[in-house]
Amino acid sequence: MISFAQKENQILIHSHNDYLQNIPFWNALSSGANIIEADVWLTKNKLFVAHTKKEIIPNNTLQSLYLDPLQQAVNNKQLTTSNVILMIDVKSDAEKTIQKIITVLKKYTVLTSHKNIKFLISGNRPKPSTYYTYPSYIYFDHQELNNTLSPKNWDKVGMVSTSFKKYSVWNGKGRLTHTDYDVISNVIASVKKLNKPFRFWATPDSKTAWRTFVEMGVNVINTDMPYKCVTYVKTLNKRTLTTQSLSKTYIPTYVSDKKNKPIKNVILMIGDGMGLSQITAATIANKGQLTLTQLKSVGLLKTQSADDLVTDSAAAGTAIATGQKTNNRAIGTDVNGKPLPTLVEVLGNANFLTGIITTDKITGATPSAFYAKAIDRDNTAQIAKDLLKSNLNFFAGGGASLYKNLPLEKEFTIVNDVLKVGENTSKKLGVFLADKGVPSVMDGRGNLLAQTTKEALSFLNRKSTPFFLMVEAAQIDSFGHFNNTKGIITETIDFDKAIAEAIKFADSNEETLVIITADHETSGFGIASGNGNHQKVEGNFITHDHTATMVPVFAYGPKSNNFTGVFENTEVFYKILEALEVKK
Repeated sequence: MISFAQKENQILIHSHNDYLQNIPFWNALSSGANIIEADVWLTKNKLFVAHTKKEIIPNNTLQSLYLDPLQQAVNNKQLTTSNVILMIDVKSDAEKTIQKIITVLKKYTVLTSHKNIKFLISGNRPKPSTYYTYPSYIYFDHQELNNTLSPKNWDKVGMVSTSFKKYSVWNGKGRLTHTDYDVISNVIASVKKLNKPFRFWATPDSKTAWRTFVEMGVNVINTDMPYKCVTYVKTLNKRTLTTQSLSKTYIPTYVSDKKNKPIKNVILMIGDGMGLSQITAATIANKGQLTLTQLKSVGLLKTQSADDLVTDSAAAGTAIATGQKTNNRAIGTDVNGKPLPTLVEVLGNANFLTGIITTDKITGATPSAFYAKAIDRDNTAQIAKDLLKSNLNFFAGGGASLYKNLPLEKEFTIVNDVLKVGENTSKKLGVFLADKGVPSVMDGRGNLLAQTTKEALSFLNRKSTPFFLMVEAAQIDSFGHFNNTKGIITETIDFDKAIAEAIKFADSNEETLVIITADHETSGFGIASGNGNHQKVEGNFITHDHTATMVPVFAYGPKSNNFTGVFENTEVFYKILEALEVKK
């Protein structure tokens, strides 16, 4: 039988006035709602479903709208939730109507004997002292906030309900007033002692309201939008993070910042999929500060590709790396498939050392846009070979298995320990961070990105030669595609740790310019709610793909003020060359 004892953290979705849905019953069932409500009138010895007696439609009976479909769902094994409760809100005489319901249900033994189906009587109910006399499949909606019933009658109570409007006039936007919050909290606390599912009716029906009720401990959410409510509530934990993993904020010296002086080194850092909301969420989760948010030169990049308003990483990476817009999926080639010179190649030919770090495979779209040529980003075999031909001096990323049959070690010294990179004296050095994909922070990557950045800067700086280093935090994008708030925030905070290493280096090497941006934004991420004092963030999403929104660009060091304003992503290429006084 279904237990009506309150279960910790179990949230039930109640399809209120379900008969008003375009497709009664089936919409709620397919959405995953647990409780389905029907208003019932006993008229001319028939059970009609309608809000008022005047609205009765001859064929809309309890049997046709609910009992027959429910039996069909059972027979076809279509129950999508473990428990289904049909709430029958009795509008006519209680005892006569319930007796008719029991008579009708005798024809539906497959329902009345089903261990996961129960019938809950609300509205007009018999005297509570008689509850125990009703069949085992019948339960009652208790509409008082205390228990004055005998144990045998209390056992027949399936839910405790009350009107929200008794306690607050809140419309479901913003937040409850502090006074109303305290009143509602006290109501919920008193009801919890009854150990029964609890529902407010006459509630505001919005995402903000659903989240507020869940957080306050209401475990039956009343809604006229069952699909949206089920989707929202079931994904709430995935979309909410209260962080305990923090990045220590580095406060720059600003000694070289914005100075009009020569530059030797450029560190370009790309947070794949990192828009303003991702940065904001990470800032909230990191106690209100990031190293990134200490920077004073801030601009915005337009990200549209040559053939699509919404770019992919290949086209965006190519635009930044080459200064030319191209088609989505293209790596280091123009719209006609012609190879384009990249920053790695232009600066390499100008006697700069060059390096790439990524938490993606080294053949991923963003890193490969700086050294490879391919019309399609999925031409991994060609991209892998292009790494061997590149003039990179350093690389770090995943994908070691792609090189098992390629003579990579003829071109690069390969080391297995990131912490050995800084002391290495090889001309060309590589380190694989994983055999295949690089693990996420949540899967145990730890501080690897920041460590690799620090070691790579030490390796490149030992050569006493100007250098260009691109660092990509690839998995902000990955978790955007997954619509996973926790992943987005942990990866962005992890990226900030690498940013801190770059800014520290720039402060100790004042001829260094650091640029931090994104190739595009992923998921249309937004911050729906949270608590800054507790580092809590609830994210929301408009897509599982990229968006066309502009992305921030931050800069630090000499000539960093050249990266303010709004400009195309292709301008990053030219602004870097201009800052270094290198011709294309």
